[in-house]
Amino acid sequence: MSQFRIQPIRFPRRALPLRRTGVTLLVWITLVGCSTGQPSSDGARIERIKTAHLPNAVRIHPNVVSGGLPDGEQAFLELKSLGIKTIISVDGARPDVSAATRHGMRYVHLPHGYDGVPENRFRELAKAVRDLPGPIYIHCHHGRHRSPAAAAVACVGAGLIERQDALTILKVAVTDLAYLGLFQAVETAYPLDEALLDNLPGEFPTVARLPAIAEAMVEMDHRLERLQAIQRNGWVALRQQPNRVPAHEALLLSEHFKELMRLPEFLKKPADFHQFAWEGLVLSERLQAELNATIDAEQATRRLAEISNNCKGCHERFRDRPQIEKDILR
Repeated sequence: MSQFRIQPIRFPRRALPLRRTGVTLLVWITLVGCSTGQPSSDGARIERIKTAHLPNAVRIHPNVVSGGLPDGEQAFLELKSLGIKTIISVDGARPDVSAATRHGMRYVHLPHGYDGVPENRFRELAKAVRDLPGPIYIHCHHGRHRSPAAAAVACVGAGLIERQDALTILKVAVTDLAYLGLFQAVETAYPLDEALLDNLPGEFPTVARLPAIAEAMVEMDHRLERLQAIQRNGWVALRQQPNRVPAHEALLLSEHFKELMRLPEFLKKPADFHQFAWEGLVLSERLQAELNATIDAEQATRRLAEISNNCKGCHERFRDRPQIEKDILR
């Protein structure tokens, strides 16, 4: 490790092409310029709903709401107040099944990546929203990208909304145009035959088993977000989470990088994937050392930004775009 020399990490800014998977930039700008609530072709409104503990909640259909992770007791109480009967997670993290059960809700885990919604997952999601008790809450981590895309394709596939309304869901959720595969999945969704849905298996997993690398990176993402929350709090542990000491959180992040690089699957990945991991490890070890000393808030913030940029660069290269190493985490 002492001989590893890290170079400054720079990522080029890329201009958006005029077309992305058939969605013209002009059309998207027109959509973004509209209000946060849009009528669908059947007169129902696709709109944000005011919630205190559910990030980016969007009502897509009277029976389907998209949003972010329900984190903590208050979030589950809010789901209950909305009448939610089934929660579908498309995030990689393990769902809080016990909390859902405690509040009389069922959890279903149907994760997919940022590079799109595979055909088999599209069909499972459509069957789930058609057949499972509603109202249904579909969530990813932040509620901006994967869950609105999943909800859109599921509702189109199940015949709950019209195809022409699907992109409006991404507009209201403010999904980032960078996620080409998600836009492509929504734009190409189609109503599925009732007989096909009838013949699909009716059993849905409570907790899906993910590939080892995907599980490791989910944990790393969450640890990074904890550090970012601490940074916003002036590099002091949050009052409601006093045990999350800054240096310890940085240590755990570095351990996640080490665990990732011990996986047999990791050794089979391309050299530039290895490079991102090594850079992330070195940066997190440096952050830990700096947080163990007298904390220089500006320096720690710069270091955390370097780690974040490293993760974003890896995501852009290997996770977010379809047809580019799309199976790297599988």
